[in-house]
Amino acid sequence: MTRKDELKANLEAVRARIRAAESAAGRAPGSARLLPVSKFHPVEDVRLLAELGVDLVGENREQEARAKAEELAATGTDIGIAMIGQIQSKKANAVARWAREVHSLDSIKLAHGLDRGMELALERDERTSDTLPCLVQLSADGDAQRGGVAAKDVDDVVDAVLNTQHLKFAGFMVVPPLDADPTEVFTHARSLTDAHSDSLGRPLVLSAGMSGDFEQAIACGSDIVRVGTGVLGPRSVG
Repeated sequence: MTRKDELKANLEAVRARIRAAESAAGRAPGSARLLPVSKFHPVEDVRLLAELGVDLVGENREQEARAKAEELAATGTDIGIAMIGQIQSKKANAVARWAREVHSLDSIKLAHGLDRGMELALERDERTSDTLPCLVQLSADGDAQRGGVAAKDVDDVVDAVLNTQHLKFAGFMVVPPLDADPTEVFTHARSLTDAHSDSLGRPLVLSAGMSGDFEQAIACGSDIVRVGTGVLGPRSVG
């Protein structure tokens, strides 16, 4: 079996599980989107995913993601990269150059940094789109070390994104802490997403659920599930 065949089989298997979870939850087929996570996997795998119809992958580390984005652009591969890991403020300019989307915006400072980075990237003709869709990452336990916005600060961060020139507030992302009840975390995030959607008068998405709990997340209303190992297999680091 070729690597492309392997990836195709993995995609089909994960998508079948997503469809089953949607059906069990009474949701419409296709209401939950798969975001393959390509961290620690070679750029060739991302090219193969593009050939298989995937249009967006998730990456956790800026340096690795930037290198892949540059290689993909050089070969004319039509697939985007979403930044789903924590972003240091000093990396905001770099992320704004290559990211198709950002799913881990977690501070007012980062919102301003990404907006300034977008302005610079556009001035230098490093981007074709003048808007960067962003999900605000929620903290379920208030631990800043793990990333995410504490509950008391969510409205302020959302307002900061809404008031930028080049960022689009697209919804929320959440990662349940290891000691938390995922259903409780997912349900609360869904409620928050719906409340902000109603307030803004437009749909917003929730990214929740990874390889070990994405069916649970779909049952709670997640729109995007982030799956690495299930699609690309075990990661080889180093």
